[in-house]
Amino acid sequence: MAATPRSRAPFLGFLPWPERQAVADALRTETVGGLALLAAAVVALVWANSPWSDAYETVREFHFGTAALGLDLSVGHWTADGLLTIFFLVAGIELKRELVVGQLRTTATAALPMVAAVCGMAIPAALYALTVGTGGGSMEGWAVPMATDIAFALAVLAVISTHLPSALRAFLLTLAVVDDLGAILVIAVFFTSHINVWALLGAAAGLVFFYLLQRFRVTGWWWYVPLGVAVWALTYNGGVHATVTGVVMALLLRTTPDEGEEHSPALRTEHLLRPLSAGVAVLLFALFAAGVSVSGDALSQVFTSPEPLGVVIGLAAGKALGIFLGTYLAARFTRAQLNPELAWADVFGLSTLAGIGFTVALLIGELAFSGSATGEHVKAAVLVGSLISAALAAVLLRRRNVIYRHLSEEENLDAEADGIPDTYQRTTHTTTTAERQNKQKG
Repeated sequence: MAATPRSRAPFLGFLPWPERQAVADALRTETVGGLALLAAAVVALVWANSPWSDAYETVREFHFGTAALGLDLSVGHWTADGLLTIFFLVAGIELKRELVVGQLRTTATAALPMVAAVCGMAIPAALYALTVGTGGGSMEGWAVPMATDIAFALAVLAVISTHLPSALRAFLLTLAVVDDLGAILVIAVFFTSHINVWALLGAAAGLVFFYLLQRFRVTGWWWYVPLGVAVWALTYNGGVHATVTGVVMALLLRTTPDEGEEHSPALRTEHLLRPLSAGVAVLLFALFAAGVSVSGDALSQVFTSPEPLGVVIGLAAGKALGIFLGTYLAARFTRAQLNPELAWADVFGLSTLAGIGFTVALLIGELAFSGSATGEHVKAAVLVGSLISAALAAVLLRRRNVIYRHLSEEENLDAEADGIPDTYQRTTHTTTTAERQNKQKG
């Protein structure tokens, strides 16, 4: 007799225990980093609008580096091209983890977050294009409202003190990871100023060598750190935005541990670099990217000039509509059943939170409008759009916090105090018993 097919887990239901542990570790660090990011953004805004604003510009534009290697860059440039590579390396490791063991490992589980993320990038870009097309503005900033800043979003969750279940947080993390991949592809394809073929061939050779080191299980930071820096420098001089290096190297890292290995190279690298990414790289980037004028004239430009207005609409409305509609349609197409404890209103609340597009949005804004007055207005628009999204998310998610608290308490109940919540032990026991019975019947 054939075994009874196992029922599909509901959409936004309990995560498998190993995945829940991995997500919890990632979100814990991102939340702390997000709070630091929020503080850095406030410092940048205060500093740039204080009597010491000239000092801010002087520090941001201070150049250092090796001119002979094409690396004599400003402080702001080093943070955007250099330190953010670490951020994208960690994001790339998260992406590979999702592809190997997370929600993107199978077609069935990948469909919802992938469709939601793609719609969450396409609709903001379309709304930006519609806005600037109507107002006669520049299409250069179409990609600015595409990305979600997971650290900033989690910081908002910490500030408004919600008990969002881990499945909702994991869905937000997956969306942000796919967003980051989309952003890095946009940067690589659309924001390449010139091409130095020989430098890019050198970078490609370095990546092949990096892969071979992983393939033959070579260990030791003295191999990987100099190689990574060399590949980064060659990529930068090749004309491609150097942050692409971080994602490519992350995807080459081995994610599955060998027999006898406690952790894979990807997991070890992530644990080592995540605090550096969240606590240093993103923080310094925010400090030198978020310092924009918040005068009455500058704020009026946000709502009267087509480019910044397109960014605000794309972030505050486009992200929420895109992710919600993408999720809803994908669920209907795949016949996924929403967790009965939740409602589609919860998905919409989470979608508004995804409109916080701080780090990557600021980076793309700098690339699209480098050195222009419009660029400063677009930066202000990113801040305004992110604040509107945060406020909407706070209202919508706080309304449902009683439901979230109940789910969170049920999910984390550990009556036996053995470190594993009772829900996961019951699930494991039930599954094992059902499989045993099916085998006996067969």
